[in-house]
Parts: sequence; structure tokens; C-alpha cells
Amino acid sequence: MKKTLLVFISCGLLFLGCKENKKDMAEDKDVMSNTNDTATMSMNEKVTADVKITPVEHATAVLEWNNITIYIDPVGGAEAFKGFKAPDLILITDIHGDHFNVETLEALGTDKAKIMVPQAVADKLPEVFTPQIDVLNNGDSKERYGITVEAVAMYNLREEALKFHKKGRGNGYILNIGDQRIYFSGDTEDIPEMRSLKNIDKAFICMNLPYTMTPERAADAVLEFKPKKVYPYHYRGKPDVSDVSKFKELVNAGDSTIEVIQLDWYPNEAY
Repeated sequence: MKKTLLVFISCGLLFLGCKENKKDMAEDKDVMSNTNDTATMSMNEKVTADVKITPVEHATAVLEWNNITIYIDPVGGAEAFKGFKAPDLILITDIHGDHFNVETLEALGTDKAKIMVPQAVADKLPEVFTPQIDVLNNGDSKERYGITVEAVAMYNLREEALKFHKKGRGNGYILNIGDQRIYFSGDTEDIPEMRSLKNIDKAFICMNLPYTMTPERAADAVLEFKPKKVYPYHYRGKPDVSDVSKFKELVNAGDSTIEVIQLDWYPNEAY
């Protein structure tokens, strides 16, 4: 009888021990689950964080995301960027003065920024900028600050415009920011490289003569690669200003799901 009682007590203690172990394991599992959930939430918050895009003028814009500030084609002197944080990343598309200005780079105090440029721009930058430069040729990509930048071709097609932008000299850019792909065309016509773009969330498309393309050609290209949203920019030409209303009409007539958004790219001009 005594022996039976001892066996019973031992089994009971073993059962309680197993139960406690299972409880501890369950608690550990909950803690791990909560930790994983928190990590997942943090990743999701980072991925879905809004990208704030502010037009400065013509081809110049400022992007802000996850405490990272990006300047696109900064020109216009320090005054043009009053109220913005110093840039972490600078993208320059081409050598022309409406995209590239050494005096502006110097005035802004960009010594801590990484500067992504095509070789033609790198060749014109003073030596002091050399440690900051990432040279990207058409088709190259580079990651900085968790943002992967892809260099896309930009050039002219029309015979009378070939002298403005030859193939291989300048870059358009796709910025992979979180879960978004944002395309800046630079100075280009409706080239095959643009028409074959995939999965673009926001596209900034130039349209001005004689340097780039007509609203009609720009709309036709947009209808082929189908970005979710398109922003006409860089649309002041000589002597005329491109008809961005016509561009919007053509895009929406061809595909009503593409949202055309008009920002103020010429705040100091009466257009």
C-alpha cells in the first residue's frame, strides 16, 4: 500500500512538472510571437511610410522618407531649399544648367550627402566632391540608406533634337523606397527604355519642346508602361509651355485608372 502511494505521489509530481513546463513553453512562445509581431509591425511601418514629394521648380524636387532627405537635380541656390533638411542623398540627371549647378551644391553644404550622377556629371564636379560620388551608368543600380536607385537611359529620338541629349550621357532614375517605385524621367523622349518600365507607382514625366517630347508622345508612353500615378514636370519650353491639361486628357481617355496629378513646378512664374 505504501509503495503504491509513493508511486501515485511521484506520478502526480511528474504530471505537475510537465504541466508547468508546458505553461513555461507556452509563455515563451507568446513572448517570441509578440516579439516577432513587433518586429513585423516595425518592418511594415517602415515599408509603408509615406514618401513626401515637394516640387521646387522645373526639374528640381525634394523627397522625404523615414528621416531621409533626397534632392533631385538641385539648382537655384540655397534659397530654393529654405525650410528643407540638408540632403542625405542627391541625384543629378544631366550636365545642363537646369539639372546641375556646382554653386548650388556648394552653397547648400552638401558635404555629408552621397551624390549619384552619370559619368558626364562626375567629370564636371570639383575634386572636393569625389569621396561623395557614386557614378551610375545607364542600367546600373546602387543602394544607399535602404533606398535602391536604378539608373535608366534618357535621350532624344527626333533627328532635330539629337544634339540635346545623346544616349548614355544622362540618367533617369527609379527610386525603390519602401514598397514604392518612383521614376524621374530626366530629359528624354518616349524611348523604349521608358516604355518597358514595370511596376512604377509614381512617374514624373517631362514634356517640353524642343528639348524633350510633346504631351502627346508623353501620354502615349505613359499608357504603355502604366504607372499608378503620373506627375507632369519639366514642361516649360521655348517659347511655349506644354499643355499638361491635354496630357491629362489623353492619359485618362486611354486608361482612367492612371491618376494624373498636377503639382506647381513654377511657383515664381505666371503660367
